[in-house]
Parts: sequence; C-alpha cells; structure tokens
Amino acid sequence: MNDDKQKLEEVLKHTLEVEEDLMRTYLITADNIHEDPELKNRLENFAEGNAKRTDQLINELKELKNK
Repeated sequence: MNDDKQKLEEVLKHTLEVEEDLMRTYLITADNIHEDPELKNRLENFAEGNAKRTDQLINELKELKNK
C-alpha cells in the first residue's frame, strides 16, 4: 500500500471511530432524557446521521482496500 493510500486509510479509520463514538453518546444521552421529547428526538436524529456516515465510511474503506 502506498503512503498516500495508507494515510487516507488511517484518516478514514479515525473518522469512523469518532462517528461511532458520537453516535453512542447521542443515543445514551437521548435515552436518559425524559422531560424534553423534542431534544430527545433531535439527539436520536443526530445519531441516525452518524449511523449513515458510519456506513459511508465503512464502504469507503472497503473500496480503498479493493483498489
């Protein structure tokens, strides 16, 4: 694997970890909110966005490895 490809893979892996951590944080926080359904819903939507980006990052990593 050339140096640029390796650096890109490292960036994508790190970003994947960040997105997964944010998703967990949003879901745990939303689960603990009982008095503000609007905030709970927004946090769940944030987590859903993180899940979509996580899937995209996984696909990018797979494509990078197949090149």
